[in-house]
Amino acid sequence: MTGLKAVVFDCDGVLIDTISSWRIIHEHFGTESGPMLDQFLKGGITDEEFMAEDIGHWKSVQPQIHRDELMRCFQGIKLNPGARELVDALKSRGVAVCIVSAGVDLLIGTIAQMLKVDDWIANGFQYDDDGFLLDDGVVRVPAHYKGDMVEKVCRIQDIEPHQICSVGDNHTDLSMRIPGSRFIGFNPSKQMAYDGFNEAGVPIVEGNDCRNLWPHLFPDEPELFTNPTSDE
Repeated sequence: MTGLKAVVFDCDGVLIDTISSWRIIHEHFGTESGPMLDQFLKGGITDEEFMAEDIGHWKSVQPQIHRDELMRCFQGIKLNPGARELVDALKSRGVAVCIVSAGVDLLIGTIAQMLKVDDWIANGFQYDDDGFLLDDGVVRVPAHYKGDMVEKVCRIQDIEPHQICSVGDNHTDLSMRIPGSRFIGFNPSKQMAYDGFNEAGVPIVEGNDCRNLWPHLFPDEPELFTNPTSDE
């Protein structure tokens, strides 16, 4: 991709080895989103409604949930293979690396710091003065309208849409593809994502090794990560 100046990554399922940071909390409390997840993915309910519903599930199991406990839910989450190498290689080229995620900021912020990305944004929670979880979440990145944040990256980095590429694993991430920009579908785990990527005509990278994104980002020099090894 000639003139690449910035890459915007989704995080869950792309940079890290988990499909959903929300699901991790559900697993901790033994709950699940159930049919509400399908409604949300199809655009039937808002981000605010979906987040409040999830929080309600957790608090039905444990009414008092402290921020520290939520943070502990994410212990042991690993980067996807090649994530650090890819980000380092991009930054060495002067390419800005950003994360735009509808996931949980407690985890996404940790990953952003670990990878030393240029900027990041994610959704989160509200807490009382003692650090206990309140009933409503904080929506900074609507899952179906992530393009607003990509446009913001363009303004901050002072670049044109054709100089930016977004990477996501879900059909909702296609909203990151603002007019004139590029998008790569990465390791889709849901049929809805495959169908969305195929319908949109975007390239799809199979598997979770981030180094396999390189030939799509720099097609003139696809050999940088030949024979990658999973060493994360």
